Amino acid sequence: MAVHGDDIVGQMMVTFEWSDWRNRNTWWLQSVYVEKEWRRKGVFRRLFEEAWLRAAKEGVGILRLYVHDGNRRAMKVYGRLGMDAAPYRVMQRALTR
Repeated sequence: MAVHGDDIVGQMMVTFEWSDWRNRNTWWLQSVYVEKEWRRKGVFRRLFEEAWLRAAKEGVGILRLYVHDGNRRAMKVYGRLGMDAAPYRVMQRALTR
């Protein structure tokens, strides 16, 4: 979490997944959110850099996250942090409509 005083201004969750291809963990960054008035102020950058440092210490192979195809602003942020588009497409089938 990113806090300012007593307020939570941003958050990010990490889920761990073993990669048999890399023979090490992949960390998925999930539930990424920064309060609207705190965006473009480096909040996500600090969250990401903290995850990056911890992942490096743990020997993690890669950091990944899902981003909606239409969320161009977020993609630009992630790109500035050195992330690139992965060559995968998510497939799904809903159990309810």
